[in-house]
Amino acid sequence: MATSDDDFTITQEELDELKEFLSTQDLKSAITTVKDYLEQQDRVELNIGVTGESGSGKSTFVNAFRGLEDEEEGSATTGVVETTFEPEVYLHPKYNNVKVWDLPGIGTPSFKADEYLEQVQFERYDFFIIIASDRFREYHTQLAKEIMRMGKKFYFVRSKIDISIAAEQRKKRFDQKKTLDIIREDCENGLRKIGIEDPVVFLISGWKLGKYDFTLLQERMEKELPQHKSRLLMLALLNITLDINEKKKKVLEKDIRKVAFLSAVNDTVNLSDLRISVGFLTIIPELQKYCNAFGLDDPSLQKLCERSGKNIEEIKSLMKSYLHQGINESSVTKLLSECLFVNRTRLERVIMYIPIFGTVAGAALSFLAVSRLLKRALNEMAEDASKVLMASLEAEI
Repeated sequence: MATSDDDFTITQEELDELKEFLSTQDLKSAITTVKDYLEQQDRVELNIGVTGESGSGKSTFVNAFRGLEDEEEGSATTGVVETTFEPEVYLHPKYNNVKVWDLPGIGTPSFKADEYLEQVQFERYDFFIIIASDRFREYHTQLAKEIMRMGKKFYFVRSKIDISIAAEQRKKRFDQKKTLDIIREDCENGLRKIGIEDPVVFLISGWKLGKYDFTLLQERMEKELPQHKSRLLMLALLNITLDINEKKKKVLEKDIRKVAFLSAVNDTVNLSDLRISVGFLTIIPELQKYCNAFGLDDPSLQKLCERSGKNIEEIKSLMKSYLHQGINESSVTKLLSECLFVNRTRLERVIMYIPIFGTVAGAALSFLAVSRLLKRALNEMAEDASKVLMASLEAEI
């Protein structure tokens, strides 16, 4: 994807947004507001309850959602019999405030939805995933209706779709789309018969999350969560589709102006004999956040290699972003020096629009340079992530 110099420069719309944000605050108040906003994002929690009958694949889903294999360290225990008797929490490896709960199995003769929800502490979950490995039964709908009655969201997931597809592939006239449509329609009709009016069923394989309906499930969850939790969900999702990759980029883009503002009024460093304000303690963690979100950190790349059969050198050779060899003060300083050459008209416009910068030497220049740096880094890392994803998908075909 070709990019121009303007792709890395703050736009008039972004400038207007910042102006409005700062119009009623002095410098000290503005700094406090931005810091509080960014820190609050890190304190947001997302709690996902995963339930279903014994052997339905709920523990495998818990692992797959977090990017872990079933026997990997830190994974949920799986098995054909019930292995979960109390709610067990599993933290996302990169986002500890994303908590996926493996809940006790349902479907015993004495199952009562209201008592079950009380047992697993219903209140703590943002939504529930209700999993079945063949067809949904009456206790699934009992649970769904009770969840709905108590005002929370749930999603029906038909698991082990890869196994169903493998069985159908033996037929001479196999058609994958037709097979998936038949399975989905059968699940939805079954749910209607036992009391769910307009059921939506997502077909998923815990072994191949990037296939089948996981993207549709992700879009539905993202749409129905509050904005601050939707943002966290998007960052925590595995980079398994180009659509997820692009959405992550848009989520991360929204904080660029706030991070640039903080860096512009923080510690000063000397670059090319021009003294400007740059807060490395703000910039470097933000760049590392991009790297982690796109799965470009070494542990994520190593796991991808193990799954796809590619070697790490081959994968890394695809990465062209300026910072792909390391994010540190030295590499960031070099990149920042390239971003310092700012059109004088743009600089004057920032000072005119944001008078608060006029009180801090070099702050307007710093703001533009850091905005440019973050945009460039984000665009380049998103491109790297897309290249790496496509290479891994080709290897799996």
